[in-house]
Amino acid sequence: MIELAANPLIYPFKPPSSRHWVEIAPGVRWIRLSMPFRLDHINVWSIDTHDGWVLVDTGLNSPDTVADWLDLMAYGPLARPLQGVFATHMHPDHIGLAGWFTRRFGVPLHMSRLEYLTCRVMHADTNREAPPDGVLFNRCTGWSEAAIESYRSRFGNFGKHIHALPDSYRRLQDGDHIQLGKYGWRIITTGGHSPEHASLYCPELKLLISGDQVLPKISSNISVFASEPQANPLKEWYEGLDKLMRDVPNDVLVLPSHNEPFYGLHERLDSLRSGQNSALNRLRQTLTIGPQRIVDTFAALFHRSIGEQDAQQLSLATGEAVACINFLIAQGTVEFTMDENGVAWYSTIDRCR
Repeated sequence: MIELAANPLIYPFKPPSSRHWVEIAPGVRWIRLSMPFRLDHINVWSIDTHDGWVLVDTGLNSPDTVADWLDLMAYGPLARPLQGVFATHMHPDHIGLAGWFTRRFGVPLHMSRLEYLTCRVMHADTNREAPPDGVLFNRCTGWSEAAIESYRSRFGNFGKHIHALPDSYRRLQDGDHIQLGKYGWRIITTGGHSPEHASLYCPELKLLISGDQVLPKISSNISVFASEPQANPLKEWYEGLDKLMRDVPNDVLVLPSHNEPFYGLHERLDSLRSGQNSALNRLRQTLTIGPQRIVDTFAALFHRSIGEQDAQQLSLATGEAVACINFLIAQGTVEFTMDENGVAWYSTIDRCR
């Protein structure tokens, strides 16, 4: 994640304590679940219906999270019938317990098509041997043999935090209108962070459940993966910023998946764009010095070195750096050559040639 400068946002609510909730609008409750990572929490949301409630995102599939949910659903408004699960996207902290909820309570999963199908494919990789294409992809970026061996040993971990998804789902599409109790919500899909991320916008309550598409204090990881090495997710991410700026007014309360709810959507969208533009400018400047491998660009993009000791950070940084490079290649400003070891070296295109 590219760290961005502070921006003048307003945070009207303090986080709920463990196994409690905060009502942030009529019938809309904020629940915070812990995670055993550097990013140590996820926000999820319950929305009242006429006869019960629905859940937006679920937390990881872990014994601790299940225990949290059993306690939360033992009293108050969450003791009423659960009527459905909505998933903003396919990452384990958002979808991890969807299969548990849908099977336990006999309710449907609502999710966009690309998120559901991609999650099913990636979950099928659990405990699978690392594919040759993944090894070649990481070698191409400049990873050492030791880092590649670590990748081989870790491959297939994606599904370990996800309860098996239900065998069917109800599709969310861009522009869909969903009636939940008294209020209508519109689905807004965007790409970049994930294939078809679904945010939920309620004009009457002036709420935007933004998932990971808009976060107030960090930027979402935008990565290229070995399965589609020439993808351009950063282009899709910029288009998503434009879409939210155009379709959602600035006076909404944004309900993000991490950090706290905030006012100042348009200011944050501007800040995200500015921060990414600055990172791309630093990358262009670095590439004018001479040919660089992907691993050589980390300091310019992230203001710090990324060591091989933290395998997860190395993987995230690599995917994001490739996304930035692919964006510049698509713009026609960067090119690359391959050396005899299968490593790509990138440089700016000399217009004077």
